[in-house]
Amino acid sequence: MIIPVILSGGSGVRLWPLSRAMYPKQLLPLFGQYTMFQDTVQRVSAVAETGPLICVCNDEHRFLVAEQLRQIDAEGAIILEPFGRNTAPAAAIAALTIAGSHPGALMLLLPADHVILDRQAFAASIESARSAAESGRLVTFGIVPCAPETRYGYIRAVASSKGEARPVAEFVEKPSLERAESYVASGDYFWNSGMFLFKPEVYLAELEANSPEMLAACRNALEKARRDLDFLRLDPETFAACPSDSIDYAVMEKTSNAVVVPMQAGWNDVGAWSALWGVHERDAEGNVKRGDVLTHGVRNSYIHSTSRLVAAVGLDDHVIVETADAVLVASKDRVQEVKAIVEQLRLQKRQEPMIHRRVYRPWGSYETVDEGEHFKVKRITVKPGAALSLQMHRHRAEHWIVVTGTAAVTLDERQVELAENESIYIPVEARHRLENRGQEPLELIEVQSGEYLGEDDIVRFEDHYGRL
Repeated sequence: MIIPVILSGGSGVRLWPLSRAMYPKQLLPLFGQYTMFQDTVQRVSAVAETGPLICVCNDEHRFLVAEQLRQIDAEGAIILEPFGRNTAPAAAIAALTIAGSHPGALMLLLPADHVILDRQAFAASIESARSAAESGRLVTFGIVPCAPETRYGYIRAVASSKGEARPVAEFVEKPSLERAESYVASGDYFWNSGMFLFKPEVYLAELEANSPEMLAACRNALEKARRDLDFLRLDPETFAACPSDSIDYAVMEKTSNAVVVPMQAGWNDVGAWSALWGVHERDAEGNVKRGDVLTHGVRNSYIHSTSRLVAAVGLDDHVIVETADAVLVASKDRVQEVKAIVEQLRLQKRQEPMIHRRVYRPWGSYETVDEGEHFKVKRITVKPGAALSLQMHRHRAEHWIVVTGTAAVTLDERQVELAENESIYIPVEARHRLENRGQEPLELIEVQSGEYLGEDDIVRFEDHYGRL
């Protein structure tokens, strides 16, 4: 049996402004109807003899991951990292979990942020790797290069080797164009996909030999983990002692037990906006246009609008991405440098690298419509059957006006039901809760007023989602 493990811990900085720390690229529908995380989950269904799914994600994304699984009728264990420690510790946590619950199973490790166009070819590569993994090999999947790409690391297979699983000679960092051309011509080099298949016990043994302090920290964090609703929370204090490292550096580059299985499945890691331009269907001028976009004299460009009309004239090889609170304009050959803009925003302690104007919560979402000195206006959507925490604010008062649906409101000792166009005033320090007991989404406008309107001005007394 193969246990799929999906790693969903990345932040997708190079895909800003659409990707944000609190809503990263793997949780966005960047290619097709489903998010990249959902596509990864559904892709696994093409693999034969799979067991229960495991997802390892950041604590901040737990409700988004759970909701996206629910949307596609999928189930899986969700393990929460209190903070990122790269892929090697995440794989160790999953391996320890599987070794305890499904001894003898294989572990298929998949990043949540890849595009793979051919699911059957993907499944065939997994199947061809099965026997090598069962025999105790650490299998990595190398993408057969279609071009001398300089954005990827490479895996060199032993030149004289044959068969479906070739011994790994070395891992190579991102090369120059000239060197990449020689790699492709040789036939022994493959793009490093970051996907793996192995026995958990074999991986743990290699980690014990090469990074024992990492394995010890992961064991301690898992032993002290606690259940929280449907999640398993790793212990923050012990996990903090865990070194941060990738699987390649911690294990694969040090082991003599690695093999590479070639894969040709329309793979792309979507590491930048230029990569998205490459995987989408383009018009006669070579443009990818998403949303409300008009162009004149524009060629070979990627233009993405989310909230308003975007018009472009006379551009070649550009990327334009519009969101409600930010617009990116970049040369297509320099989109890797978007991370420099994100770093500037972080140094200025701005919100744009962290959250969108619409912020998702387990009960629904809110969007800031307007704000100024001593006031803020939000549009709030509460899912059917959901409720906000019983809470109070020390510095602000609120007015709620129902737009659609029916709101059940707790205000201190009162229980009030509000229909469309009805409103209620929530004084400073009043205990209050908002619930949607209906079958349709509840939408309302919230007007906040006060000296301080920060999101941290909240005292919770009860919460269905364990956020006390």
